[in-house]
Amino acid sequence: MCGIVGYVGKKNNCTNFLLEGLKKLEYRGYDSAGIAVANDRNLKTVKKKGFLRDLEPLINPERMKGSPGIGHTRWATHGEPSDENAHPHLSCEKRLALVHNGIIENYQELKQELKLKGHHFTSQTDTEVIVHLIEEHYQGDLYDAVKKGVKELRGSFAIAVISADDPDLLVAARYDSPLVVGIGKNEYFIASDIPAILKETRKVIILEDGEIVKAKPDGITITDFDGNLIEKEITEITWDAEAAEKGGYEDFMLKEIHEQPQVILNTMRGRVKEAKIILDEIGLPRELLKRLERMVIVACGTSYYAGLVMRNAVELFAKIPVDVEISSEFRYRPMLIDGRVLVVGITQSGETADTLVSLRQAKRVGFPILAIPNVIGSSAAREADGVLYTHAGPEIGVAATKTMTAQMVAGFLFALYLAGIKKTISDERREKFIKELLKLPRKVEAILDREDEVKQMAKKYKNYNNFLFLGRTYGLPAAYEGALKLKEITYVHAEGYPAGEMKHGPIALIDENVPVVFIATKGEVQDKIISNMEEVKARKGKIIAIATEGDKKVADLADDVIYVPWTFEAYTPLLAVVPLQLFTYYTGKLRGLNVDQPRNLAKSVTVE
Repeated sequence: MCGIVGYVGKKNNCTNFLLEGLKKLEYRGYDSAGIAVANDRNLKTVKKKGFLRDLEPLINPERMKGSPGIGHTRWATHGEPSDENAHPHLSCEKRLALVHNGIIENYQELKQELKLKGHHFTSQTDTEVIVHLIEEHYQGDLYDAVKKGVKELRGSFAIAVISADDPDLLVAARYDSPLVVGIGKNEYFIASDIPAILKETRKVIILEDGEIVKAKPDGITITDFDGNLIEKEITEITWDAEAAEKGGYEDFMLKEIHEQPQVILNTMRGRVKEAKIILDEIGLPRELLKRLERMVIVACGTSYYAGLVMRNAVELFAKIPVDVEISSEFRYRPMLIDGRVLVVGITQSGETADTLVSLRQAKRVGFPILAIPNVIGSSAAREADGVLYTHAGPEIGVAATKTMTAQMVAGFLFALYLAGIKKTISDERREKFIKELLKLPRKVEAILDREDEVKQMAKKYKNYNNFLFLGRTYGLPAAYEGALKLKEITYVHAEGYPAGEMKHGPIALIDENVPVVFIATKGEVQDKIISNMEEVKARKGKIIAIATEGDKKVADLADDVIYVPWTFEAYTPLLAVVPLQLFTYYTGKLRGLNVDQPRNLAKSVTVE
């Protein structure tokens, strides 16, 4: 979720615009920043780890005069936050500068090829490969070099490139990563998001996948990657600045719920190839994983529920027992685990205090550690023996939505990877699960298309003050998470419970004033869930069910049904939590609450 800005036009000093544009993108989160401008047929570049306030003192106004220019705020995905890894990146001859948002899947292969051709790399990023690739094709025509270069890239990218040799040209391209062009009078703006350019213009062109823009002060040309001209509509932006930061959504939470299909793709990107899971990046020896006898997962809050999903997947695929522990409890218990054990810490920020202490204690005893964080270079990542990053990008809303989705996907990937190493399921069966994994983004999109149905349901239940969420086996973590979300966002009392435990206490709460939410998707225990629904119905309880599309048995019992597409049972929590997130969001809005910043909560719990 890096921020990109670019300018070409009549201003002979675009540095102020670049900085102001980047400031408008700070809400996206970042760990370093930089700008580059063309000045007297040279490129002037300044970049720095940290924030824009760290970058600004380094900018010499006279030295950094010029046009065109590009700027960037980086959210690290390859290579830790550092000055060297910050963008813009330069070509060997320092005649080309480039910024990039996205993930290049084949950067390792391209890097090796380019090294053999004499290119010298100065960073650990996937991005630097692109500028060297364009340099390899560059014969004095920047647009042509970009057009040839992008065809060799696999993955997602939005790029903006300038050349010292052509001070009136800015070239940008997009594939699977957002990019907009702002239209001014004899000037053009490039940005990864609309807020960066709203102060300058409200006329924009939204680039689509596979499009390149060639911008000069006297006009722009847009083509596809083969050079075919494309006519584009100009859109007039009517949002105010705050709405623009949220992409037109009313709140960050809703925006982040809608980002989940892309987040799933990003977390799988480069890790699934030809029905194979490739996770050699994590840094744990295959021999260690092959000999594993047990796993212990430590986490807090939503990450703990993602850990439960991962446990079910690992036990199903890799056939080893897995314990999931709440970090704040695990850290105070005797370390009685033994044998060939891998300890896994799941933490969105990588800074969760209780999880960090738990990992350190396990490491002191001698157990190998795998961290699953969302932040490159975080404490958990630095202290672990192996790291499996999620690629959710910054999450602004306090309640975890897209980061949990990314954690579940990471758990599925690791479980299938481990199964491949340990040979615990057949290649044919493993391939089926991998192929289904690749279908999940579209299935989440299908659920989001039913948003209005969920909103109507929230209107019906917004005034209830007690809820039960029930599930079994694979559906249980989704029940836990649904209850937690409702508590966090709406301040309603909600309990997540194993449905089989209903008769051991919670059934006493059930009457017409306590809606019961069942995770009732198709699977081995669905008949048991339906029996629980019958028991609630007999006590005049109101039933909301998450059910598989077309399931009439559940529909006949429930007062309201939210349908999700079919998937393998192991993957059902990922689909089931999405409508529960929407239900929580709209219930909170209808109750007049601040859904992005619920009371008493912090995004990252860095103290005990």
